[in-house]
Amino acid sequence: MKKITFLSLLAVFIISCADKSQAPVAAPAPLLPVMAVTTENTTTDAEYPAAIQGTVDVEIRPQVSGNLDRVLVDEGAYVNKGQTLFKINERPYREQLNNALASLHAAEASYINAQLEVDKLTPLVENKVVSDYQLKSAKASQKIAAANIEQAKAIAASAKINLGYTNITAPVNGYIGRLPKKQGSLVSATDIEALTTLSDVQEVYAYFSLSETDFIQFKSKYAGNSIGDKIKKLPPVTLILADNSAYPQTGKIDMVDGQFDKTTGAITVRATFPNPYKTLRSGNTGKIRLGLQHDDAILVPQSATIEMQDKVFVFTVNNENKVTKMAITVIGKSGANYLIKDGVKSGDQIVLSGIDKLQEGQLIQPEKSAAKIAQIINKK
Repeated sequence: MKKITFLSLLAVFIISCADKSQAPVAAPAPLLPVMAVTTENTTTDAEYPAAIQGTVDVEIRPQVSGNLDRVLVDEGAYVNKGQTLFKINERPYREQLNNALASLHAAEASYINAQLEVDKLTPLVENKVVSDYQLKSAKASQKIAAANIEQAKAIAASAKINLGYTNITAPVNGYIGRLPKKQGSLVSATDIEALTTLSDVQEVYAYFSLSETDFIQFKSKYAGNSIGDKIKKLPPVTLILADNSAYPQTGKIDMVDGQFDKTTGAITVRATFPNPYKTLRSGNTGKIRLGLQHDDAILVPQSATIEMQDKVFVFTVNNENKVTKMAITVIGKSGANYLIKDGVKSGDQIVLSGIDKLQEGQLIQPEKSAAKIAQIINKK
């Protein structure tokens, strides 16, 4: 009986030793870079789709009807102010002018006859040879003849203007658009389609829209009592072209629309850009990059965040080196950093990298080496 008991105790001892030798060793806390959240003055960039137009975009339309005798420009050509673009058949209008001039000459002759009659009757009335009734009648005829001259002059001037309208010239310097009407076409002032469009692109306008929220922020960021005062203090803006390259010339916001669009709930803003090399044309599209200044902003590196279900999180570290997943509210970007509204505050410690494997409440070893932190941030 004693032998059996001894063997049993020996077996229990062996098993106990075996269990202790196979027990898993706890993994050490990971060494992860940690930095303190700070505040600083920064600028965030907001981009808005923009439509580009020339400072003058004018439709060229005929003001008289007739056959298009000549088209003196080509599509895309650059023309100068006053240059002839189209020529409408002028013969009917020249004949109208000739007819009006003939009527004017007839009216002038009638006036001379009326004046002669007045000159003839005036001494006769003074000598009481004839009654003054005849003189009054002659003077009335003279006034009618004078009025007929004025009317004939107006008709002749109108005919001259219409004749001039057969020669269609460029009202400004610029580039010619499409030419839907060809030589020989019948054109009229009531045509729906214009003869062409002419764009002056020495400078161009870039129109973009701000939502009501963006507009409120826009007004609050810059000093000034009125929109005009605020516009004067705005920094230059950048135009991002369709290929995502930045237009080399900066622009200046110079107009804010007087009211919001009831359909879109947005307000239109205009920026003007110089276009010395004519690289921009009416109809171009792009994006306006508008910089907004933020004072004492809380910045968090984008590399230190993780997105889950449309929310952005960081891992904060407490005094016991335990991490907590914290949701943050992002209100903009500045370089490689997020601009934070709430969720963390200045002085909070956050984990910079390796956050995809962290768990809530996990213990870590903070790595606070300035060189290591700088290396991580610059790499991102």
